[in-house]
Amino acid sequence: MMIRARRIAAMLSTAAVLGAGALAPAGAETVTLTILGVGDTYNFAEEDGRGGFARLNAVAKAEREANPNTLYVFDGDMLSPSLLSGFDKGQNTIDLTNLVPFDIAVPGNHEFDFGPENFIEKMKASKYPWAAINITNADGSPIEGLGGVMVKEVGGLKVALIPVAQDTSPEVSSTGDLKFLPTVETAVAAARQARDEGADLVVGVVQTDMSNDRELIRSHAFDVIMSGDDHSYATAYDGVTAYVETSIDGQFLSPIDLIVEIGEDGDGKRTIDWVPNFRFIDTAMVEPDPESQKLVDEFQSKLDESLGVEIGATETMLDSRRNVIRAEESAMGNLIADALRDATGADVAITNGGGIRGDTTYDPGTVLTRRDILTELPFGNVTVVTELPGSQILAALENGVSEVENGAGRFPHVSGMSYAFDPSAPAGSRVSEVMVGAAPLDPDAVYSVATNDYMLGGGDGYSAFGGGKVIVNAGNGNLMANDVIDYIANAGGVTVDVEGRIKNLGAN
Repeated sequence: MMIRARRIAAMLSTAAVLGAGALAPAGAETVTLTILGVGDTYNFAEEDGRGGFARLNAVAKAEREANPNTLYVFDGDMLSPSLLSGFDKGQNTIDLTNLVPFDIAVPGNHEFDFGPENFIEKMKASKYPWAAINITNADGSPIEGLGGVMVKEVGGLKVALIPVAQDTSPEVSSTGDLKFLPTVETAVAAARQARDEGADLVVGVVQTDMSNDRELIRSHAFDVIMSGDDHSYATAYDGVTAYVETSIDGQFLSPIDLIVEIGEDGDGKRTIDWVPNFRFIDTAMVEPDPESQKLVDEFQSKLDESLGVEIGATETMLDSRRNVIRAEESAMGNLIADALRDATGADVAITNGGGIRGDTTYDPGTVLTRRDILTELPFGNVTVVTELPGSQILAALENGVSEVENGAGRFPHVSGMSYAFDPSAPAGSRVSEVMVGAAPLDPDAVYSVATNDYMLGGGDGYSAFGGGKVIVNAGNGNLMANDVIDYIANAGGVTVDVEGRIKNLGAN
């Protein structure tokens, strides 16, 4: 039986208020402040009856109706990657969140997958404010339209929202010449300043990994931290700072009710004391918001029409599972690299496993559709070509396997060449047996290399791709996914298999 989020929120908020009131000392004013955070919301539709924007919007509406003292915050990553974002560069997420606007939104690294110009365009189309205190233009000047610390008066409380983005964004996304200041250092300094300036409560809205989250918690500069990036759900409270890691695609949500007592000390100075009440909402139990669902259905209809086109069957098993595509040769990686080389006529092709996102397998005989390829390649990357000496190609391969033990997305899939690597060797000295065609890689010879615009720009640590003569730039290249689709269609299907292009010398 479906349960309305409104009913859940109302019952739990009421219980929290009654409980707090029973404990409040005489003369103290008790205020319940609800904070609902969400991040990493890529897919507009539900998955297996859970998540999606229609359910998320239903919860946000219910929380605001149950308690007018509610803050709804977004902690990064929505414009990409998804099937539809490959067509509209994330506009669908803006349209859906505009129906139930955030109080504040922090850009995640995926907000820049289509470049900073697209983010600025989408920011302007938003009916809510975007903010990040650690992103500036290259010269250090503010980015027009991107705010900083936000102080809101809520229920008689002065609440400082500290919006902080991920400082590794330039390494993993297409941020152009934007400058990112250190996440933790910048966040803690701003939180302490806000406290010094009289904030009753300091709330971090951050898009960063759990290692940084732990540093932020240990600083005790924040009352609450709402964090995205890790795609997991977690709550914690160490007696000073309450913390929520906000799940993925709005599947699991945890509003926090802060039961705040506003009082005075013996000298008549204002005092603030609070305790957190964490709530858990499984959105499989939430009835979708009708207005949002109507828009979701419209998006789905458009997507189905364009993506259902069949392009060819595979004769071999294609494997794009995360643990495979980021660690070893796979037929899917070979297929994509072959398509880039075929489309460009380059000597070799190199593409990163982290850009391949389907996380699935396709059995022999499976008829592939445009949807399958765009699911695998959702970032909207463009095929580019550069000329590089063999020494830089070797450096690129070394970078690609430098963090294979951590499952890093930089793992390189290749075409027109082969290589071996030893994961037990020191990073930077792992690659050997590099062949281009039937000949050993010549460090002094110049080769044409097909790759994607993200890697050419130094993404995933591929600085070795810089400095070469660019033959096809991002402005002139084809959408990478379209090159793969055309390659399969022209070949009448997929025959590529695991062929020994990549050899792991440390494998048993």
